[in-house]
Amino acid sequence: MATIKGILGRKVGMTQIFKSGVVLPVTVVSAGPCYVMEIKSKNTHGYDALKIGYEEMKANSKHATKPVLGQFKKVNIKPLRYLQEIRIEDQTVLEKYSVGQELKVDIFKVGEFVDVTADSKGKGFQGGVKRWGWSIGPKSHGSRSHRAIGSIGASSSPSRVLKGLHMPGQMGNQQVTVQNLEIVDTDIEKNLILVKGGVPGAINSLLVIKSAKKKVSELVSLEESIQEETQEVVEHEKVQEVASHEVSHKESVQEESVKKDKEEGKKNE
Repeated sequence: MATIKGILGRKVGMTQIFKSGVVLPVTVVSAGPCYVMEIKSKNTHGYDALKIGYEEMKANSKHATKPVLGQFKKVNIKPLRYLQEIRIEDQTVLEKYSVGQELKVDIFKVGEFVDVTADSKGKGFQGGVKRWGWSIGPKSHGSRSHRAIGSIGASSSPSRVLKGLHMPGQMGNQQVTVQNLEIVDTDIEKNLILVKGGVPGAINSLLVIKSAKKKVSELVSLEESIQEETQEVVEHEKVQEVASHEVSHKESVQEESVKKDKEEGKKNE
């Protein structure tokens, strides 16, 4: 599915809402407003993308250099703190956007599915038990390997440590994308999006929200078609059961009538 929409925001926190009598866990995201900084196409840059900015910065910010401020001055937009490119696979979608256009949460509708990208929570340097779920050693006093890693490679063959071996190290603080999260509700006035489930990152983390890459609608339609097929099979089996029951009932009725005829014939004899 071609990516056609994207916006930046911050994670506010998690809560729960009631919808149709069901409790849904949702993540509240403060998204936008974002501004289109640049429209990139295959003719000029070799790929189709939107460059958007988010969160205004102070005009005299020490973090904004003259070349950075020049980008915003060129397109007549206030200096923004974060810039992000949203890849677009369908070139015709670019015609819907213009430089300086404001993007709000109303670009998404309730029921749509999105992919959310952010940096996960950093947990520092951790041992293998916490990082990879190793089993711990004996807890008795004689043991000296309660949480130690022990041997990590063979001596004679292959005489080296194999690549990809789980070891202690930095945990978390990596870019993570959670796909196919449903938008439960939006608040245009407060620039809020309620996403079903959890998203990566700590509170106030920067989030990139894009249209889902996978065609969830196709998956849903496929699931519905499978359900319809199974329903047809079940109904067919039920019809066969009813037909077989009717046949067996007719056979039993015929057998009873034959028995009665035989009994009456014996009595007449």
